[in-house]
Amino acid sequence: MTRTSDDPRGGFLGELKDAVSVRAALLVLGVLAIQLAFITSYIGAFHSPKPHRIPLAVTAPSTQVADEVLYRLSTLPGEPLDPRPVRNEAAAVEQIRNRDIDGALVLGPGDTGRLLVASGGGASLSQALAEVVMAAEKGQRRTLKVVDVVPGTRGDGRGLSSFYLVVGWCVGGYLCAAILGISAGARPVNGSRAVIRLGALLLYSVVAGLLGSVIAGPLLDALPGSLPALWGLGTLLVFAVGSVTLALQSLVGVIGIGIAILLVVVLGNPSAGGAYPYPLLPPFWRAIGPALPPGAGTYAARSIAYFRGNGAGGPMLVLAAWAVAGTALTIAAAVFRPGGTGAGADVAASSAADGRRGGGAGRAAPSDRPDTTG
Repeated sequence: MTRTSDDPRGGFLGELKDAVSVRAALLVLGVLAIQLAFITSYIGAFHSPKPHRIPLAVTAPSTQVADEVLYRLSTLPGEPLDPRPVRNEAAAVEQIRNRDIDGALVLGPGDTGRLLVASGGGASLSQALAEVVMAAEKGQRRTLKVVDVVPGTRGDGRGLSSFYLVVGWCVGGYLCAAILGISAGARPVNGSRAVIRLGALLLYSVVAGLLGSVIAGPLLDALPGSLPALWGLGTLLVFAVGSVTLALQSLVGVIGIGIAILLVVVLGNPSAGGAYPYPLLPPFWRAIGPALPPGAGTYAARSIAYFRGNGAGGPMLVLAAWAVAGTALTIAAAVFRPGGTGAGADVAASSAADGRRGGGAGRAAPSDRPDTTG
């Protein structure tokens, strides 16, 4: 019924209640909270990057010189470096390529030396390491030459291609799960339908992982490394993010999409080590980054692209744990929800859907009405 101007229930307040329900108002407040969290998280992570305990190997012609350098570098204000001794330059290079350290200071006879870095692990990290070591050794009147032993490719500007590839995979994962939920109800009515949704998500993940790897690798020549390995990483990452989103939707409905965005976008992306690797991030983001899908995915992607897969095992286990947890929670939420098991749930859901399509369960279809003609 349309309200008139003299209707006591009308007026602006009445129209406002009709236009914006209490539920909609609460969801809008939730969106505002996520927006403010997004701003706080990104600016908090990126506004003032400072090196903190960057793993650095040190080798020198004599033990005495090495000990002096180690002490000097370990006592720098703010602890920007985490120096440790290494036998020789070959051992230092091996540790860099194994991702055990981020650089090495190789001192030669006299006042010469070389600083080994790996820009493939993050250009900003290599730059920060060089600045700290150069400043520390400047007072020693030592001449250092910076050597990039694991350089990034020409198509991987600032080493960010791995990060953006991972961000794209994460976006696809939670959007696919959100569409699966919104199109047929956020909470699947039984375990069978939950499994079907997970199967559809897995198929999407396989395709998304392959196409993303092809675009970043052969098509744009942005990332080197094994195409099958990147494909496997992409498939696991997309499925992990998607299954967690499905699980959250199964538990709390549409609000679960917002929680997934909070985990992956608001907290995960700035702590992923993309623009600034972990040693340059503030403590909070440095601590949570490796445990969230964007951080695990970025580290693994760089390991595959530039370090022959070294160091990717831990992050892959993190992603596998997210995928297993998301899958288990999605199925459990469907199986153990009230009315969520057995054939009766299917019949009830089907009857309700038929009633909505037919205008109500009590209304007979035209073909079912008795013939009154003649």
